[in-house]
Amino acid sequence: MKNTFVTAEQLERITAEFPTPFHLYDERGIRENARRLLKAFSWNKGYREFFAVKATPNPTILRILRDEGCGVDCSSRTELMLADAVGFGGNEIMFSSNQTPDNEYILARKLNATINLDDYGQIDSLEHAAGIPETISMRFNPGGDFVINNSIMDRPGDSKFGCTEEQIISGYKRLYALGARRFGLHAFLASNTITNEYYPAVARTLFELANHIKKETGIHVSFVNLSGGVGIPYRPEQEPCNIEIIADGVHKAYVECGMEDVSICTELGRYMLGPYGCLITRCIHKKQTYKDYVGVDACAANLMRPAIYKAYHHITVIGKENAAHDHLYDVVGSLCENNDKFCIDRYLPEIEVGDLLCIHDAGAHGFSMGYNYNGKLRSAELLLCEDGSVRLIRRAEVPADYFATLDIYPELSEKLMIRE
Repeated sequence: MKNTFVTAEQLERITAEFPTPFHLYDERGIRENARRLLKAFSWNKGYREFFAVKATPNPTILRILRDEGCGVDCSSRTELMLADAVGFGGNEIMFSSNQTPDNEYILARKLNATINLDDYGQIDSLEHAAGIPETISMRFNPGGDFVINNSIMDRPGDSKFGCTEEQIISGYKRLYALGARRFGLHAFLASNTITNEYYPAVARTLFELANHIKKETGIHVSFVNLSGGVGIPYRPEQEPCNIEIIADGVHKAYVECGMEDVSICTELGRYMLGPYGCLITRCIHKKQTYKDYVGVDACAANLMRPAIYKAYHHITVIGKENAAHDHLYDVVGSLCENNDKFCIDRYLPEIEVGDLLCIHDAGAHGFSMGYNYNGKLRSAELLLCEDGSVRLIRRAEVPADYFATLDIYPELSEKLMIRE
């Protein structure tokens, strides 16, 4: 069983004003989670969380996190533009990208963001496009398998991201010669881990590399960025990570490796927002052939993780939380793709046309991964405020939005630029 952060009575009022489907976020949960994270790492004087904008790129969400002392991690020009518009600047922005166009480096330098280079070869690109800043970071990939307690967490050697140890050392030397004086290390070695050992293991890997760099080059690493990777329990039987235990583990590695004044950074997205957002959708059809199908007004264009990853997202039938889960359903959307399914062979309470469904843990990589296949329009985003009120923080798309880039055909404008 997973509990919803919104009640049936609240949803009745919300859906009377805002049609389904929509993404709904929990302000209280977001703020409390951010405060818990920052408190856990408060032992490190330079600590900062750089929220991964790609997870939930909404101005209101970013403002909430800025209020709580977070920075932002950007990976594209438009994410940099959004961060700037919301009020982030300078050392509040980490720019971690790959295969980076010159115009993105130019904007990152203009905003005085901390640039994290993914590749040794990008040193020349950055120097040519925007010059080498005094503060800079490089992304490390150790290759092979990343193993914790004899379990393979992921395979960095198959990843397109990051540099080898030799490239990092050569890169630091070259960057120093070009004027850089404050250096950082970054690594992302596994995704959505729900073990408390992941961050401490990544930290130790980077701390040991920092010491090796100092020995080889004389260059002191000023900050270590643990990136993301701390996951959330999508399934109700899974235990959540304990951020206090995680932070204590990083602290232990920090002391044992003699890091002294090194600042710690994180770039969490899923951990920060995942459990504090959901997709609310309504049953609009039922179909019975070889299986029983529940057709809803949302689809993979609203939440594509189940379609592309076969990812599990828990589903609550609103108002039937305590009813027996004795009906076997596929909950499906309307796309012309057979993978457009939010669940397959899931036991749920009996669902009737008109019932509301809450699809849990959609606060990160939910709306942001949306798309317009089949001409589907992106839904609205709403915020459940701490006082119980609800705010529209992104309106739903209308046909005119979908057709906006066809304004090169003036003869079509009258028929296509429909605002409702």
